[in-house]
Amino acid sequence: MSTVTQPLSEVADVIRSKNAGPFEITLDIIFNNYRMFESVKAADLFTRTMIADLYGIPEDDVLNVVYYAPARAIKATLRRRVPSGSVGDRDVYGAQQHAPLLTIPIPILE
Repeated sequence: MSTVTQPLSEVADVIRSKNAGPFEITLDIIFNNYRMFESVKAADLFTRTMIADLYGIPEDDVLNVVYYAPARAIKATLRRRVPSGSVGDRDVYGAQQHAPLLTIPIPILE
């Protein structure tokens, strides 16, 4: 059995970011396929360290990474650099913060 990779954008059905209050942003990755969710979960790809590296932030600013099986979802919560709507905020709703996730290589067993 060989392993190839595909970008997350090709294996997840929903990849989004949104406010989780004025001081936090949540990243959501939702899979339509339970088998794919379980495969990604088993590989333990999404960790606080990986998210911190991806976003160039301290690991302490990644508040949690949760694999939530009932929704076939991975949820990560980040501390916002500036509060939502304050001077210097460039994304009031936090809806444009998911782009770094799109090209993460996901191993696919063949």
